[in-house]
Amino acid sequence: MKTMKTILIAATLICATVVSTVSAQQEAQPAPKHEFKVAKGDSVMIKRECVEYLTGERPSVWVWDKVHTLYQLGTKRFPEGVLLMKIYSWICEDCLINVNGHAAEAAAKAAEEQREEREAFEKGDEAALKAAAERAAIAKEDSLMRVREAERLAAEEAAAAKVAAEEAERAKEDSIASEQKFKHNYNRFTIGLRGGAASLMHHADKANWTCGGDVVLDLQYAHYWAKDGRATDLGLIVGLGIGYAQSGLKVDRDSTAFTTGGVDYTVLAKSIKETDHELQLEVPIMFSLIHDCGLFFNIGPKFMIPVYSPYKQTVDQENTHISAYFPNEGITVIDRTVTGKYEGQQPTESNGIRFNINVMLTAEIGYEWILKSGNSFGLGAYANYSVFNTFKNTTSTTGLFDLTAPTETSSATLDVLSATKTYADKLGYFDAGIKLAYHFNFPKKKQFKDSKLF
Repeated sequence: MKTMKTILIAATLICATVVSTVSAQQEAQPAPKHEFKVAKGDSVMIKRECVEYLTGERPSVWVWDKVHTLYQLGTKRFPEGVLLMKIYSWICEDCLINVNGHAAEAAAKAAEEQREEREAFEKGDEAALKAAAERAAIAKEDSLMRVREAERLAAEEAAAAKVAAEEAERAKEDSIASEQKFKHNYNRFTIGLRGGAASLMHHADKANWTCGGDVVLDLQYAHYWAKDGRATDLGLIVGLGIGYAQSGLKVDRDSTAFTTGGVDYTVLAKSIKETDHELQLEVPIMFSLIHDCGLFFNIGPKFMIPVYSPYKQTVDQENTHISAYFPNEGITVIDRTVTGKYEGQQPTESNGIRFNINVMLTAEIGYEWILKSGNSFGLGAYANYSVFNTFKNTTSTTGLFDLTAPTETSSATLDVLSATKTYADKLGYFDAGIKLAYHFNFPKKKQFKDSKLF
């Protein structure tokens, strides 16, 4: 009986020892690691059906529909979990969608590294464990570099997108400002040059006036009132013009009779031509209209003052004759010493037109272009017509010739007078032509593709 009891106790001790040994050996052997299908640095997205992390917390709304970078695979607490950068909460691999193009290659490489680490751990190979740790550090550094590069590229793209948005906003503002075409009152100084046909329009019964020409330099200042929504700007122009004009007068035939010393003299002349010159000052006061399309129209009164008025006259000498009739003798003598003979004497006076003031009505019409400098260039036509003139002719002479009778010591002499001074009882003025102008605008105007003023 004692023997059986001893045998049973020994068998029990042996079984306990075997079980303890087996359990110790099992505890000493590490559990195999999880085979991941993703690798460190992969780009992944979290599935919508994933409602909690491995820690039991519920994911925030912002984590979905966003690409994340895989930061770490497995841990002692969660060997099958993965850690995502910027979330740092462990999540199940099945909750992820791999969006990286080389996911399979990365997963295979990670599996090989994990297998080598496991074998090294089982064999206690410290060198292998060190090499595996170095490879893991290199892989981690490479992953961090890729993450930094991705973040840098994302920042550059965001900055470029911001710049593009700002430029688009500025272009939109410029377009709106261009369409609205804000207007402001402005001033301008103008230098103009005009020229064309001109005439003094002599009023004479025995003569016909002929057309000449003029050249005038205009210096003008203007102020314009502009208003948003109104296509036409209103302005007032004042200034000073300095110019030259000339026109002519033609007499086909002149017969002048004199009685001196009991002798009747007669002067007969044909084809007498006179050219009147005039240096003049002009003072305009005009109202102006400028349309957005560039058309302009100016109209108003203008005062013209002749400053210097010389003239030049020609007489057909071959057809000019002087005759004298002696009543007592009943004799007529032609072109003799006693009568005198015309030998081309010119008028003795150089200023044939007396000082006078012309009040004229002036008009200008044309088109102007806005230049890149903000100033403008204009081209148009002009016309001036005299409506009032202070010229008065008080000369009583009825012809162009003034005859001095002969004396005992001298023969008769003949002077030719100004046709304007003797024949014209009234003067007018008219000119028309082309005008060029350069406008200095203050402030500067804007230039648009349609060449409009605003």
